[in-house]
Amino acid sequence: MLKVNDLHISYGGIKAVRGLNMTIEDNKIVTLIGANGAGKSSTLRAIMGQVAKSKGQVLFGDKDITNYHTRDIVKEGIALVPEGRHVFPNLTVKENLILGGYTIQDQSAIAERVENAYELFPILKERSWQKAGTLSGGEQQMLAVARGLMIRPKLLMLDEPSLGLAPILINEIFEIIKTIHAQGNTILLIEQNAKKALEIADYAYVLETGSLALEGSGQELLHNEKVQAAYLGEQKA
Repeated sequence: MLKVNDLHISYGGIKAVRGLNMTIEDNKIVTLIGANGAGKSSTLRAIMGQVAKSKGQVLFGDKDITNYHTRDIVKEGIALVPEGRHVFPNLTVKENLILGGYTIQDQSAIAERVENAYELFPILKERSWQKAGTLSGGEQQMLAVARGLMIRPKLLMLDEPSLGLAPILINEIFEIIKTIHAQGNTILLIEQNAKKALEIADYAYVLETGSLALEGSGQELLHNEKVQAAYLGEQKA
């Protein structure tokens, strides 16, 4: 589905990503893990055309989208739920969802997808006319994910969906991710909670200072001693 070849990203003289190669297969959950500053968010933003690539290629299906504008990448079927949620605080829940479907011309299709969002997130239906800025952190995260799903993306990219949430809400968010995947969605996930991310991932990549350090199935990396020591807070006695 998505292939990243020799991706390089620089900010001034700082190299954020160096020669990353990555493949996201159809109907899989793939996770990127690594410390803060490892280049994870930069990778997602480069795929979306939000930051410049100094070198490399991004292929999506049979198309080279390396130099596409963000709006055209969205039209191809890639959605990014950014770190920090970034809902529109002064708009209602429903208005946020409608904006998520801005590429859809058919108003009846937008209405249908809003209802689909309410089925997946019943709390949003209860809050439909509430200003998004007054929602709890967990509710805002649900809204951000639901908004990303409005275009029915072929690839949904989630950047730190559990950031700042209470443990019980983190569990709920991961159950939602599994439900979205079970509905046939392909997911690329960045998550500081590496253990939970690896538990649900079909495949995983470990980034260290912008370079690929390890890759393998989620279960392989979950039981890898180096990964356990560096990211899971576990160390062999």
